[in-house]
Order: sequence, then structure tokens, then C-alpha cells
Amino acid sequence: MLAQYLDIKPEVAAALTAGEPVVALESTIITHGMPYPPNVETALRVEQIIRDHGAIPATIAILKGKLKVGMTPLEVEYLGKAGLDVIKTSRRDIPFIVAKQADGATTVASTMILASMAGIKVFATGGIGGVHRDAQQTFDISADLQELANTDVAVVCAGAKSILDIGLTLEYLETQGVPVIGYQTDTLPAFYTRESDFSVDYRLDSAEQIAAALTAKWQMGLKGGVVIANPIPAMHQLDRGMIDDVIVDALAQMKQQGISGKASTPFLLTKVAEKTHGKSLKANIELVLNNAKLAAEIAIEYAK
Repeated sequence: MLAQYLDIKPEVAAALTAGEPVVALESTIITHGMPYPPNVETALRVEQIIRDHGAIPATIAILKGKLKVGMTPLEVEYLGKAGLDVIKTSRRDIPFIVAKQADGATTVASTMILASMAGIKVFATGGIGGVHRDAQQTFDISADLQELANTDVAVVCAGAKSILDIGLTLEYLETQGVPVIGYQTDTLPAFYTRESDFSVDYRLDSAEQIAAALTAKWQMGLKGGVVIANPIPAMHQLDRGMIDDVIVDALAQMKQQGISGKASTPFLLTKVAEKTHGKSLKANIELVLNNAKLAAEIAIEYAK
């Protein structure tokens, strides 16, 4: 039954059948995370970095109702130009986008779902969603966290997005039994910066160590994903005090304009980019490229 919905690119299908390393990539970063044309340029660079490090990239989206696992450059270009007109798609949205034969850009949660359907275990993204600031009143908690609790995919990221409440995000992950690994770091990176005030669960210093932990977890039947937090390269990180001030200001604007739900993250990222005069966009690109490299290395070790 799944085959009628799932469209796996032949190159990706062949790699999975042969037990070769494959890395999943999301598409919301293309449509909602960056403007055109840097979004398309970055998406294709990310795919190339994964290839250069010995793995096969599988960018994931929904096109004309088909669950696409692996996309052509023309399909990536199509998504990039469509931008915000493409529906931001999480778990709850998938059946409706498919039924309408519409286009959907996958979030961390929905990318994990489609990757799992195809048999892909490693996924590279920018930052995970989480518990939003003031969630005590708004109950605004990303579906990414529940997906991490339930779906057997490892997510390589630069930590939680800086616009979130990082402490509460970690508390939620702990409650759900989701391990947070710091790659060569003891603290959870805060997306644009290498450090935060919060510790990771485990520090591991090599892709081999991480792959061994993933293998042990899933071979023992311990359900759920793993967060692998990979700090942004030092030369590309932003000043922590500056970025905190910018985010507080952007959050105030969001409240004034009554923006909430799915629109929150794209609005905040756009405002942060404006207020940092594009520095945050450059940092975002560099951290995604850095995560792709590590994800390829982990996928290779896991495939062994």
C-alpha cells in the first residue's frame, strides 16, 4: 500500500538496497528558511557535500501528492522558486497534502517520517524545533519533539533554534527519553552560537562512536530518534549577546502582529536576518553545510 504514495529516487533506492550510506534532507529550509536563489544554491551545495564525503543525499518533499525521497535539481529549483507558496508540512498535514495532490515542504518531523518509510536512518538539518518561549501560556511546542520520541531516525543539527526556550526543549526531550548527543561539545549549541547554558546528555567525539550508539539503541528495540548536536564552525558563529537581543526584539514584533503557529518560525528567522544585515543567513548556510558533512560521516559508519 505504501508504494502507491512513496516515490524513492532510483539512485537512493539502489543505495538503500545495497546497504550504502544515505542522508535525508528536509525541504522546509528551502521554501521557508531562506530566500531565492540562496535557498536552491544551498540545497544543492548540501547535496554535493554529502556526495563528496561518500554518502548519497535524499532531499525529501511532497510534490503533486507524491512522497518524494530524493529529488532532481529541477525539482529543488521548483520548490525554491515557489517558496512560501508551498505548504509547510508536519505529521498532521501529510495525508491532506497527498489527498489534494498538492506540494508540501517537509519539516524535521515529516522528513523523519518519510525517511523512516524509506529506511533512511540519518538526517541532516539546520536546527530542530522545540518548546517556544512563553510556551507556559501558549502551549506552542513543535511536533519535531514528539517525532523524535517515536521515529527511529538520528537528526544531525546545530542544536535547537535560538528563537526557542532551549532549557524547556531539553526538559521535554528528557521526558520523552530522547538522547541528546553533543559532537565534540559538552553544551547544547544554540544554532547561531556554539554554546548555551545547557548541558548535553552525552559527549561523543567521533562519527564512529555515534554510529555505535545508534546501532546499540535500535538493535535493542529502544524506539525513537536521537539528537546529534553539532556546533556551528567557530569562524561563522554570531555574537551571543547580539543575537539574543535581536531575537527578543523579533519576538516582541511577532506578538504585536498576532503571529503564531506555523508562521512563527519563518517570521522570526526573517526578522533576525533583517536585523543582522544578512549575517544570520550566512551563518545558517554554514551550519547546514557543516551538519551535512557530519551526517555523511555518521551514515558511512552506521552502514558498516
